[in-house]
Amino acid sequence: MPVSTQQRRSAVRTDNEPSLRIVCPNGHLGFAPIKTGSFVIGCAAEPDLICADSGSCDVGPVPLGADISSSPRRWQEHDLEVMLLASRRLGVPMIIGSAGDTGTNSRVDLFVEILRDLARKHGLKKFRIGYFYSEVGKEELRRRIRDGDAVEGLDDRPALDLATLDATDRVVAVAGVHPYIKLLDEGADVIIGGRSSDCAIFAAPAIRCGFPAGLAYFYGKILECASFCAEPYGAKESVLGEITMDDVKVTAMLPEQRCTIASVAGHAMYERANPFYEHFLGGHLDMSECHYEQYDDRTTRITGPRYVPARELRVKLEGSGKIGERYVGIVGVRDPYTIAHIDDVIGWARQQAREQLGDSGYELHFTVYGRDAILGELEPLKATPAHEIGIVVQGIARTRELAEEACMIGTRQMFYARLPRVKGTAGGVAFLLDEVMPASPAYRWTLNHTMRVDDPLELFPTFLTEAGV
Repeated sequence: MPVSTQQRRSAVRTDNEPSLRIVCPNGHLGFAPIKTGSFVIGCAAEPDLICADSGSCDVGPVPLGADISSSPRRWQEHDLEVMLLASRRLGVPMIIGSAGDTGTNSRVDLFVEILRDLARKHGLKKFRIGYFYSEVGKEELRRRIRDGDAVEGLDDRPALDLATLDATDRVVAVAGVHPYIKLLDEGADVIIGGRSSDCAIFAAPAIRCGFPAGLAYFYGKILECASFCAEPYGAKESVLGEITMDDVKVTAMLPEQRCTIASVAGHAMYERANPFYEHFLGGHLDMSECHYEQYDDRTTRITGPRYVPARELRVKLEGSGKIGERYVGIVGVRDPYTIAHIDDVIGWARQQAREQLGDSGYELHFTVYGRDAILGELEPLKATPAHEIGIVVQGIARTRELAEEACMIGTRQMFYARLPRVKGTAGGVAFLLDEVMPASPAYRWTLNHTMRVDDPLELFPTFLTEAGV
């Protein structure tokens, strides 16, 4: 821990110049285990809270639609145990948002259950667990649509209609700071949140303590991915944030890492269509006038973010719906002529599937790694693929049997594809495995919408319970 940062802590802890410190040990709790070395350093730096996000759309629509976690329970238990023991030892609150990757009600209940088990395991003294739910019933959305209260689409999506709603299995609303503040006010020692805005998890205690909203939301924005705001890259390492009435400071806890102007500013801008705005329930954060300065060797200081309140309260909704069962096949290609005509090979395989299975009732997807699998049509080097490529074939259908058959046709028929200049009888592709493999059911995002609310808490019921002995 830099001596300068440690000393400045006591210098600003006065009634006139308060500060609030949060240590964040993991940018996605449970997704990969916390690195405990840097977390221990963070806990020695006098944090006022320990906070972490546990969810993301990055895991895709399957966990939300199927109501499961994408992370192993053992990893989730590990991270919760590390954080809970530190929280209780230090006597500071602990906050987890978007529990279990998706923030559904069952994932919140799972985390509360794990906390109770951990409290019994370690004989912890009684503490209060606050939690809230984020799921939205489809009947409520159906009523809104019928009443003409538009559930508006984001990113050029049309407004939600009944057909899309019927194709949806599960919906969560994205909470703002409000349920976290309510539960802190009610004396919760540990909070498990449903689906939440990433920055709200950290902004809530800062706003509750009276710090400026612009700084508080930036505080959350920069802390939520932990050491992603530091360099060199090192995942799952802890960072320490400090907010005052004038600024935000963020410090890397791993001795080999630094929070630099470039690493912090870069992280503030990532994953956004507009790098300067962060939207959440109640308004948005404007970072266009942020000023970054190197405070000490491993700390960056930020001033200038602005909070812009929304004209009306609109909560973001995320929804997922099942498409069907899924099988996966893997094909490799090294032959230059086959690579140059890979779309013809894929076209042949599709035609063979149509001849055997018809035109409907299944889907075939071919993802060409080494050409354009990541960027798709945006790939600038699509015309110059690698010297060897891999194709992932996905067969999707209502039944497992049909999904397997479709995937097998799509995979094997690439071997038999006829190209104009091919003279030999052997195909131009190879198989990693002769079989196709069962995968998780296929889901798609159905809702990326916003819904008007009169009260920022109306979709997020809160509860209090106890754990420990």
